Amino acid sequence: MTQSLNSNSSSSGREPNRALELLVRMVLPLVILGVGIGCYSYLSQPLEKSKDPPAEEEKIRTNVKQLAMQDYQVVVNTNGIVLAHNEVELSAQVAGQVKTIHPSFELGASFTAGDVLVELESSDYETALAIASAQVDGAKSALELAKLVHERNKALFEKSSISEAEVNQADATRKQAAAQLDSAEAQLRQAQRDLDRTKIIAPFDGRVRLKQIGIGQLVSAGTPIGTVFAIDYAEVRLPLSSREMKFLTLPESIEDSPIDVTFRDAIDKNSDSVWHGKILRTEGTLDQDSLELFAIARIVDPFGHESGQPPLRPGQPVAASVPGMVIRNAIALPRSAVRQLDQIFLVDKTALTLSERTIVPIWSDEDSVIVQDPDTVHDGALLATTTLVYPPEGAKVEIIPDIPPTTAEAKTTSPKGSAAN
Repeated sequence: MTQSLNSNSSSSGREPNRALELLVRMVLPLVILGVGIGCYSYLSQPLEKSKDPPAEEEKIRTNVKQLAMQDYQVVVNTNGIVLAHNEVELSAQVAGQVKTIHPSFELGASFTAGDVLVELESSDYETALAIASAQVDGAKSALELAKLVHERNKALFEKSSISEAEVNQADATRKQAAAQLDSAEAQLRQAQRDLDRTKIIAPFDGRVRLKQIGIGQLVSAGTPIGTVFAIDYAEVRLPLSSREMKFLTLPESIEDSPIDVTFRDAIDKNSDSVWHGKILRTEGTLDQDSLELFAIARIVDPFGHESGQPPLRPGQPVAASVPGMVIRNAIALPRSAVRQLDQIFLVDKTALTLSERTIVPIWSDEDSVIVQDPDTVHDGALLATTTLVYPPEGAKVEIIPDIPPTTAEAKTTSPKGSAAN
């Protein structure tokens, strides 16, 4: 009986424990699920970010130049080679042995017109001259005799002492003697010329470019003895393009006014030597390869014998400057400020913003590009001169002030030099 009561009481005590355990098992997952949902809801809320202050707009820094409308003098720059206007090859006109070569016929030597340059052996030509002179004397005597016979026969014919045939014969003899005298005199002149030609005379004032003979050399008629060129003036062929010709008034005939031209040494850029010349004519036709027109300029006294200038020798390259027409009311843009041949940037003075413009150049040289379009580039406009890489239209600009020369020199002073001071 007692054992039965104990078993009932133990079973009744287990039932509440099982109910509690069952309740915990059911509630605990729900609590965990609720906590997870709450954490997820909390963590999924967007965080409030602090607002940064607005960024300051970046400005493009550039140097500027204020443009001014003015009259622009076009100067056409070209290059050429100095040429001797008269260069000839001297040749022997008679055969003979070279007897004397004068100092004025050495390579590079100077001579004046009429100087004897070379002498050939002349004894044979002196003999031929003497023979020709004797033949002339004989022909003169024969002619005098024929004239006397003819006059005598005419007198006898008038007295009917001889026939008319004898008079005609005497007249024919006289005419034949006169012709023989003419022939003898011609041979004498030829002999004199041959003798004179044993001396080769300078045809003009000049210098020797090439010497081709030596003492004792036997030459024949036509043998070249050397090359000489005149020094009274030199010429330069200057190529001009069609674009450059529009700004020049070139002389086309002798009556047209020549154009002044200035020459400088094209080899030594540091040389301060200047030569002045004039364009006198053009070649008249375009070069088939370059389609350029060559103008011919003349330089008087190229070796400076009278002016004292440094010599300007044939074959020397020269740089020529030819003043052309004046372009009125033009604006000169620095070439370094022009991009892609026709693009520039202007700066608005009030808003300090960039504005891209497309220009139409009417002339350009090494330093400047010339425009004449007030609607695109007006007087007083500010031109951006700093190289800008793809700047946006209307971008804000900060103008870089020009550095005075004294300040720039002070900045370039070396620290080592300053420490020494």
